[in-house]
Amino acid sequence: MKRRTSVFGALLPGLSLVAAACGGDDGGSGATAGTIDSDVNAGVKDALGGGAATTGVGDEASTTIAPAPEPTSMEEWESLWADEREAIVERIKENDWGISADGTKVTGPEGFTIDLTQCPTGWTNTEGLSDTEIRIGQTLPLSGPAAAYGELALGADVVFDRINKAGGIPDSEGKKRTITYIAKDDGYDPARTIPLVDELIDSEKVFMVWTLGTAPTMKTYDKLNQRCIPQPLAQTGHPAWGDPVNHPWTTGEQMAYTTEAILWGSFIEQHADELKAAKDGKITVAALIANNDFGKSYDVGFRAWLAQSPIKDDIEYVTETMEPTAPTITDAMTTLAATDPEVFIAMTFAAYCTQSIVEAANNGLKDTTVYAFQPSVCKGQSYAGKEKVGGDGMVSDGWYMVGGGIKAMDSPAFDDDPWVKNARQELEAAGVDWRTKPSSFLGPRFTWTLEQVLLIAGELDGGLNRTNFIVALRAFDMTSPFLLPGAKFNLNGNADAYLTEASEFSVYNAATQSYDIVTDVIDLSGRSNNCSFNQATATCE
Repeated sequence: MKRRTSVFGALLPGLSLVAAACGGDDGGSGATAGTIDSDVNAGVKDALGGGAATTGVGDEASTTIAPAPEPTSMEEWESLWADEREAIVERIKENDWGISADGTKVTGPEGFTIDLTQCPTGWTNTEGLSDTEIRIGQTLPLSGPAAAYGELALGADVVFDRINKAGGIPDSEGKKRTITYIAKDDGYDPARTIPLVDELIDSEKVFMVWTLGTAPTMKTYDKLNQRCIPQPLAQTGHPAWGDPVNHPWTTGEQMAYTTEAILWGSFIEQHADELKAAKDGKITVAALIANNDFGKSYDVGFRAWLAQSPIKDDIEYVTETMEPTAPTITDAMTTLAATDPEVFIAMTFAAYCTQSIVEAANNGLKDTTVYAFQPSVCKGQSYAGKEKVGGDGMVSDGWYMVGGGIKAMDSPAFDDDPWVKNARQELEAAGVDWRTKPSSFLGPRFTWTLEQVLLIAGELDGGLNRTNFIVALRAFDMTSPFLLPGAKFNLNGNADAYLTEASEFSVYNAATQSYDIVTDVIDLSGRSNNCSFNQATATCE
């Protein structure tokens, strides 16, 4: 597969796209054009037609602006974050957001509210807190096919240990609390997640619950919201976490999978002439889809894009599903290779990303397809490095990725990045080898955001509690050290329910064992529609 970046790089910078569109079904009927924001879709067509590049920020697209330079030292980063936290605290206090005097209601930005009278009997705003401790619960796969993601716990332990040694999280009531982190292995199996979450909230009495993975989060977010327990920064990009009205206690952190699917589609539109000329005048797009809520969200998003695309009649979309517990994907990949696709997309996760690379090399798909994509959840050496794929690693060369704006912290490209260097050094000092366990970087990434929200909540009137925590999160607007420059990182009550709405396109370079960024960051902050998710139809309503 040849690497084609020059034309792509010239067209994509600043592209304005719809963010979290939902629609269609998991059958073959596709979606309606109404599932994609018409105004934003018009902006996409303008951009693809060679119009001025736009950022898509706010109600009207604006001219692309170069991102501000990042801090060049940890001291500069810390100073910037302190200023940003102070601004958030000031905004919250000025607007008198938070819990009402009678304890029945929580208010936040842009109409965000929680009716606390709906919380269960015995609910308390300070569950999981003592004068000296914050109890944080986590379910994640420490075993099974997604166990690489469980390395997050290694990195989280390191960061929490550093926070604790520095005295913990202070608050306005004069308290300092250390963090007790309780991680439980669900093997990425939602049937195991459910009783573990019950154990965390009923026996461990945690302040909040972290969940990793779409299916585990989906099976527990109704319960956690009914119990009025924070479920922040869920480690999954399903669009359902953007639902501040019906699920105010749950947020995600990463770019929505449906946004990623639309970016794949927009790439295909840009390259339509090339793809049609490659073989028979048609474009076959083949996808390997995980048979769960995670894979379905990719499929639904792509079908939504396809339904409104001006080239939909030129595209044949063929799919094979794989079970999340399957030992191999050989049969499914062989079937897809036989369709002789121009584009292949791996809508899967963890070890199956590596397997798709290897299988595509073995069955000839890599040699015959024009473009092949890995999913954003498989960014980094954990899945494409030569230690994983074998040999000299060249079978990974040329694979594309819509990377979600995240810095690949194991990449040589970030050797001089002060925050990345600091995170690497913290892991190494604790005996965690990030070179062999690169997903341990998920720990510093997710705990950075959590630490900032805890610090902000602690400065609010009444100090740290669950309602202050969720208001601080819904008003969050800071510069993230793990995102590429130009990617915003914010929430704004009911008006903006997605922290990350940005991405770059990258291509894997086997010679350097890293993804080469080939476009500017495409930031869509504030453009995603909220998602009241219907699990029966797998769509946002």
